[in-house]
Amino acid sequence: MKPLLDVQNVSYTYHTISGETKALDRLSFQVHFNEFLGIVGPSGCGKSTILSLIFGLISPEAGTITIHDALCNHHAMPIGYMLQKDHLLEWRTIYENVLLGLEINHQLTPARIKSVHQMLNDYGLEQFKNARPSQLSGGMRQRAALIRTLALNPGLLLLDEPFSALDYQTRLNVSEDIYSILRKKHKSAILVTHDIAEAISFCDRILVITHRPGTVKEVVTIELSLKEKTPLKARSAKEFQDYFNRLWGDLND
Repeated sequence: MKPLLDVQNVSYTYHTISGETKALDRLSFQVHFNEFLGIVGPSGCGKSTILSLIFGLISPEAGTITIHDALCNHHAMPIGYMLQKDHLLEWRTIYENVLLGLEINHQLTPARIKSVHQMLNDYGLEQFKNARPSQLSGGMRQRAALIRTLALNPGLLLLDEPFSALDYQTRLNVSEDIYSILRKKHKSAILVTHDIAEAISFCDRILVITHRPGTVKEVVTIELSLKEKTPLKARSAKEFQDYFNRLWGDLND
């Protein structure tokens, strides 16, 4: 089967008045259906640039990015993008915030609205739908941001350090929640993170990116001896520390 996403020999350079900075150099990887792919690497190696290229915010100078026809034909918004900050608008209620993407894309249909109500109920936000973002905890705000992203029913989600602004305990809980939600909805995802443990516990495969200009140094497939993997259970798997040491070595070589 063709991959959900196929990135082949992609290069990108930032151009400024002071000069050029090559961010990515002949980067190649794939994402498969129902797969969670992690991307780790040193600061400035181009991790967020990769997501911007996939989402179409910028265009590669060389190489190709191919999205499977199933996404383009069956999803009004093939790719969803969830950022580090939730970017909820304080002058709108939580309910109005989660409908924002549907409003912008002129997709406020009864079926879509019904789906949003169901997600608010399933993810514990129904009773807070008339609250303002400032009245919610960080974890609840991230769940609201996820509902806003899922409302457009994307087939692939780009997660750019979505848990990093949260305190450690909330971060673990929200990671567990979002992992469960995406698995139940059979979504694929790309998670960019600086946290090696988070990448191991959340992802099926991990790309290790080199120093700038970024390219793939290694691809690590995560196989844990668990009957059912969740981010919290993964941290207690016997293989977890070996994967951590391997990735730590890759990043500090």
